[in-house]
Order: sequence, then structure tokens, then C-alpha cells
Amino acid sequence: MPIGLTKELASHFARTALSHVTREYPNKLDHVLTGPEDVKGPRALHPIFYGSFDWHSCVHGYWTLARCLRRYSDLPQAGDIRALFDEQFTPEKVAGEVAYLARPSARGFERPYGWAWALKLQAELLLHRNADSKRWSQAMQPLAGAFVTRFRDFLPLATYPTRAGTHGNSAFATALALDYARVTSDTELASLLQQKARAWYGSDSNYKGFEPSQDDFLSPSLMEAACMSRALDANTFLTWFQMFLPHAEHEQPVFLFVPATVSDRSDGKIAHLDGLNLSRAWCWMLILQALPQGSLLNMRSVIDRHIDSALPHVVGDYMGEHWLASFALLALDPYPD
Repeated sequence: MPIGLTKELASHFARTALSHVTREYPNKLDHVLTGPEDVKGPRALHPIFYGSFDWHSCVHGYWTLARCLRRYSDLPQAGDIRALFDEQFTPEKVAGEVAYLARPSARGFERPYGWAWALKLQAELLLHRNADSKRWSQAMQPLAGAFVTRFRDFLPLATYPTRAGTHGNSAFATALALDYARVTSDTELASLLQQKARAWYGSDSNYKGFEPSQDDFLSPSLMEAACMSRALDANTFLTWFQMFLPHAEHEQPVFLFVPATVSDRSDGKIAHLDGLNLSRAWCWMLILQALPQGSLLNMRSVIDRHIDSALPHVVGDYMGEHWLASFALLALDPYPD
């Protein structure tokens, strides 16, 4: 059961997501024009994920709806969510999304952030385990399969990780893809992801980076640690974490323990910092789950401070509203099962 996700909050998140997953404009496309015939609007390009300002936010908006519905099947919005999924998650519309990926110019489309969220959505649909979700997940499987293929093709080429605090972050994508691999018992994909995480991060120690940057919504260090908590067994992770953040028990480096300041929530990039505070809380929860009981005793207050700083701002300006509920949901309900 979710740690901090009440039915009231789930309803709030669901209502917010329903307001934007089919809102086509404003829209920021990730679209390469190879000729005048490619000049099309979001809905023409993406039969399902045309809303929420951008493709990846629309995908995790649907994930928000699916997770809230699984946690509380009697939500006031439950009927609207099911009707929306019935309308959108059809073989025909999925085929349209898959066809877009087949364009030669779409090789790097949404890599890796959107790829990972697409798999996270499919994993969530599979976890519902009822007749409706079986129909939805079966319809969505070709899209999930296309992204699994992309991960399998790309990871052997990815000599280096991307350590950014934004969409390119390799650790974030790896962690979400591992969730999918475990839900689907895809041991080949899981092994590839784990091997790559160990190759990228296994020798990292005594982190001395500077965070946050002005438009981060992920902490490069905490996201790496959260990813490794999924990629390593408990004993190996403990040893690695003690080397990577050796002074965490003393709340050092201090910038990982103090919520970031958000100066202008109408600025889409600055609004990312609300997401950073929520994703830090999520990462700390995943890290604590993997450490021995009693580790980092003061972390509950650190987590609460980060959540409290951002949760009131999930709804407000559309620059945050079109995506922040997903990150609030990760923070309040951090474990997939």
C-alpha cells in the first residue's frame, strides 16, 4: 500500500491528469521534419500521446491515471479513466504510435526518458491484473515491445552514461526500465540493464558534484544511487553506497538534504525544481529501502521537507501542472508493487 498516497490525493492527481492528457495545445514537439509532408500537428503525429504539452509528459500522465486507479479503484474519476483508456488504448492507435517510431528520423525520439516512461506505463497496466487492464496492456504491447528493442539496441552503444539532471539522465531510464523488466520477467533485458548500470557507475566514489543546476528535475547523484539500489544486491549496494556518499549519515553534501528554491513557477525550466524536490524524496525512499533497517535515521524528515515544499504546487501554472503530479506520485507511492 502506498506510504503517503491517500485517496484524496490520488483523486486530486487523477483529476489533474485528466485535465491535460487530451489537451493538445500548447505543445512542444520532438519532431524532425524531413520534408513539407511532415508538417503536422500533435494529434496527427501521435494518436494517443498528443496532450500534456509534450509526448513524454503525456505518457506519464497516463501512468499517473493508471497508478491512481490501481491504488483506489473506487476513485470518483475511475469511470472517466476507464472510458479514456478504452478510447485511447486500441490496436489502431497504438499502431499509429509504433509507425511514428519506425520513421528513420525518429531513431533518437524521446531517448531515453520517454522510452522508460512508456515501459513504466505498460508495467503499471500489467500490475492491475483485471479484464480491463488485460485488454489495455495487450493493445499497448507492440509499443512497449518497440521500446524494449530500442533499449536492447542502444545500451551496447552507450559507452558513457548521461549524468544530467534532466531528460537525458541514464540512471532514471535504467531504473524505470528495470521495473518493467521485473514485472514482465524479462530476464534478458534486466541483465542488460544491470550490467550497464554496474559498468557506468560501479567504480564511482566520494561524490563531489555540484547540485542543483537551474533546470534540474532529477538529482544526478541520488538518481544514480536509486538506480544502483535496483541493479545491485543488498550487500553490494551497501558497500557501493558507503563509498559513493560516505558522509550521508552526517547529511553531507548539504545540498542533497535541503529542498531547492523555486523562484518562478511560470517558467517551465525553473518549475523543474519542484520536480527535483519530489524526485529527491522518491530517490531517498528507494535508497532507504535498500539499506539496512535504521540507516540514515533522520531521512524521514528530509523526505517530508522535500515533499512539503513541492506538493502544494502540483496544480497551478500549466508549466508545472502538465507533469508534476507524476513526480508527486513517485514520491508518495515509491514502490511499484
